Amino acid sequence: MSKVIAVANQKGGVGKTTTAINLSSCLAAKGKKVLVIDMDPQGNTSSGFGVNKNELENTIYELILGECTIEECLIRDVVDNVSLIPANVNLAAAEIELIDVDRKEYILKNEVDWIKDRFDYIVIDCPPSLSMLTVNAMTTADSVLVPIQCEYYALEGLSQLIHTVNLVRERLNPTLDIEGILFTMYDSRTNLSSQVVENVKSHLDQRIYKTMIPRNIRLAEAPSYGIPINLYDPRSAGAESYMALAEEVINGGN
Repeated sequence: MSKVIAVANQKGGVGKTTTAINLSSCLAAKGKKVLVIDMDPQGNTSSGFGVNKNELENTIYELILGECTIEECLIRDVVDNVSLIPANVNLAAAEIELIDVDRKEYILKNEVDWIKDRFDYIVIDCPPSLSMLTVNAMTTADSVLVPIQCEYYALEGLSQLIHTVNLVRERLNPTLDIEGILFTMYDSRTNLSSQVVENVKSHLDQRIYKTMIPRNIRLAEAPSYGIPINLYDPRSAGAESYMALAEEVINGGN
């Protein structure tokens, strides 16, 4: 039985793509079969796995428009046990092209259902907006993982995201859940990081992962080499944190 996790936050720069890439790779390192779906027109998840996103014939964009099958845009084994449905800038036009499409909220779900059973986990990297692409991801997902940067405005926009999750649950996907809140760019040397964590804990009645992702140079370097952190530098603090997060996800947050 596969589990589908959408990594979402409408704020940019909070570590969504970093989390989608590295959580997927660490789940795979623990023996799970993983599919990553890049739903962000920036295509950074695709690049982060070493895929040249601008030379692809079939991407998530062609899939959403019905111009290819899910098999035709699936790239197998970008790293061991991880397959990818890539994205590039073309995806930015999908919103407009879908305006008159019937049941457009379910396009991704209907496609993923064909291959879902082949994977233990499906991780969807959402764009930094509450768009039709994000709604498609949430309609497909079992749960939403929300990365939050440890900074002053962390709570801003979070209630809007939770409201969107609740709306999708009411109208489109009754089983959608919040998987958990993940703190990223945590710096144990600053009071601000611990204040943000306490602030979010006191305001939100949501599961919060014990694992916190630290600010880490190696984590920032890995994408430029097109490999996840656990392969780039397995002993770095970033790799150890994402391995710990993968363990929490596998154990249901316990």
